[in-house]
Amino acid sequence: MEAKKLQTLREIAKRVRIGVIEGTHAAKSGHPGGSLSVADILTYLYFEEMNIDPKNPKWEDRDRFVLSKGHCAPALYAVLAERGFFPPEELLTLRKYPSRLQGHPDMNSTPGVDMSAGSLGLGISAAAGMALAGKIDGKSYRVYTVVGDGESEEGQVWEACMFAAHYKLDNLCVVIDWNGLQIDGPVAEVMNPTPHDKKLEAFGFHVISIDGNDMEQVAAAFAEAKTVKGKPTAIIAKTVKGKGVSFMENQVKWHGSAPNDEQYAQALAELKGGN
Repeated sequence: MEAKKLQTLREIAKRVRIGVIEGTHAAKSGHPGGSLSVADILTYLYFEEMNIDPKNPKWEDRDRFVLSKGHCAPALYAVLAERGFFPPEELLTLRKYPSRLQGHPDMNSTPGVDMSAGSLGLGISAAAGMALAGKIDGKSYRVYTVVGDGESEEGQVWEACMFAAHYKLDNLCVVIDWNGLQIDGPVAEVMNPTPHDKKLEAFGFHVISIDGNDMEQVAAAFAEAKTVKGKPTAIIAKTVKGKGVSFMENQVKWHGSAPNDEQYAQALAELKGGN
């Protein structure tokens, strides 16, 4: 991908991160850490990869996205706002009644949300079902899902992977957001699910490992995924929890804590001043 396009995507990802901070600060709750780690991946999906139409969110032939780690909805909402599904000002209503931006994605109220998510493990299962439906219906759309590394401790995630490989769902792309931290601490210490690459290959996936905060690597991975035939693809994306905000990076406390006024000001200053 040309350098100018990559830089544009990086600038959008920066605005997505700003949206995450603004939303969680306004709500005084939410999950900024994992939202910041996945901002680059969501930006690439919604601005380059997926065939979608913000003016027609329910378009039958659109590509689908499922945020399986649904608590990171602030990032999804921020990228949807940037893409034009609803006004960016609405991000400040996060988690406030009667806002349509709930704490977890709701397909019935939020434009651009293809699947409600919350209970970990359910999202990837829904995505696999969507991909199979596309095959049955002879549709050309692709299905993408982002799974948390802590979420991958759930048995249902691996049942969905077995299902996806069994039905040769080459229209499904699973992204593992490997930021190494979950609410209770380091993922490897809570319930170590690694090695993801060997396990996914054993289940029948084509596996790509990248730095998920490097837009060039993200672009190359999704391009490769579209060339794979006869099996689903998994992208293992090594990311930094809290990416872009110095005091949040690699700090487990920011899994589910909102910034106060002083922290909010510092986070915005860093994001707006960074490259």
